[in-house]
Amino acid sequence: MITNLSDMTASAAKPAAAVSGARMRTLLIPREHGAWGLLLIPLVTGGFAGLSVAQNWLPLALLTIASLALFWMRAPAEIALGTSPIRSQSASETNWLLLATTLLASIAMLCIAALLWDGANRGLLALGALAAVAFVVQALLKTLGRRARMPAQLIGAIGLAAVAPAAWYVITGRLDSRALGLWTANWMFAGNQIHFVQLRIHAARAAAWREKFRLGRAFFLGQLLMIAALLAVVRAQLLPALGLAAFVPLLARGFLWLKPGAQPLAVRRLGWSELAQGIAFGLLLIGAYHV
Repeated sequence: MITNLSDMTASAAKPAAAVSGARMRTLLIPREHGAWGLLLIPLVTGGFAGLSVAQNWLPLALLTIASLALFWMRAPAEIALGTSPIRSQSASETNWLLLATTLLASIAMLCIAALLWDGANRGLLALGALAAVAFVVQALLKTLGRRARMPAQLIGAIGLAAVAPAAWYVITGRLDSRALGLWTANWMFAGNQIHFVQLRIHAARAAAWREKFRLGRAFFLGQLLMIAALLAVVRAQLLPALGLAAFVPLLARGFLWLKPGAQPLAVRRLGWSELAQGIAFGLLLIGAYHV
């Protein structure tokens, strides 16, 4: 009888452990999969663009580790502070969150200290300050409710895109017009993706092109403005002329959505499609610097 009771207790503990493991993943691993792309694409494009000028891998590796650690740290830190929709349910969970936040912050600070050692890369402080301002403004906009969600995402994308000029800078040692061009190009790409995803969500049932255009007027105007802005950026020599090719798939995707016919919203398929857009953009933009 005792043996059977022990077996029952052990078997009941297994599901509890599984739930605990799933719960810890929810607490400690960022859920914003799209935001990972908005961070990694600028990091990769800025890094490989810089490598076309100088083979300076160590600073790029340090910046990559610091950026990933800081981004990852945000999820457990927000939950621990109570500013996330997810809430800590026990003192033990809060301790794990604080431990993860401290560990990730320590890794990031060590890498940043190495990058700034002996007065090097001081321009990172200015880029970091600008990114911090963007994230603070994003947090304030989030408090305004659902209507401010997309503006908040667009402002936050400015902060994430700052890793592009940072990567260029730590490799080349130059915080110049090309750094600004990489920042601008990556932010415009991210902004277009954010706007298109919101359009697909809100216009999921639209079928006729007139209805699609009515619902997406702001998006299509944004695409036209982006074309004009890109031409100005190239004319000002902030971006190689071939860099315009990186935006062709993105612009084509947006305008082709106007084609008559229902396109039911499949979130997973949309996610993979936008991931493909990000990869195409990154490869084409990097290629523009290596030609």
